[in-house]
Amino acid sequence: MSAFPGSPRLVKGGIVLLDPASGALRRVISLQYNPDSLSRTVQVKAAGGDGSDRSQGLRLKGSPIETIKLEAVLDATDQLEFPDRNQNAVRFGVHPQLAVLEAMAHPSSAALLANDRLAASGTLEVLSVEASLALFVWSRSRIVPVRLTELSVTEEAFDPALNPIRAKVGLGLRVLSVDDLGFGHRGGVLFMNYLRAKESLAGKAAPGVLSALGLEGLPS
Repeated sequence: MSAFPGSPRLVKGGIVLLDPASGALRRVISLQYNPDSLSRTVQVKAAGGDGSDRSQGLRLKGSPIETIKLEAVLDATDQLEFPDRNQNAVRFGVHPQLAVLEAMAHPSSAALLANDRLAASGTLEVLSVEASLALFVWSRSRIVPVRLTELSVTEEAFDPALNPIRAKVGLGLRVLSVDDLGFGHRGGVLFMNYLRAKESLAGKAAPGVLSALGLEGLPS
């Protein structure tokens, strides 16, 4: 919250983890500080991309592959000024916050042990562990299912017990579309909501005019 009276409440970006079957909320990961920048890459899935079929030149095979990259900062310095109120920060620094993010890249220990027991009992096919459904939330207009594809951690400062008290975390996320999840999956429904929100925003953009491009009309 800003210290200036009457200033707007700062909304934070973050990640929400849901149970993929029930939709139950598992965890909310709120970024301590909003990144100054966020980069996105959209790779178009075009039909006939090799040019071999001219009838496919304007056709799209599906939703593009969209990736998101951002850098988050974790800092326990302010919390350490009030040790009585922040005992976990005193004992562990930012280890817990790092562990929450890293857990997105790992199957749970319980799931690994369960699969090991199945394999030991002679089960021919042990299914891959299904992770939580992750939603990247960046304002009300951008709530989209994602998969964590990349995680880098640079720990920059430590307490006397070598707990990290400041770190930079690089996150790479891949948007999951209906091509990945299907229309009936909870994540597929959320992707369609994301796509509709994007289309609604596009409709609010001011229309351009040919004269702005130095044209009076288009060649016939």
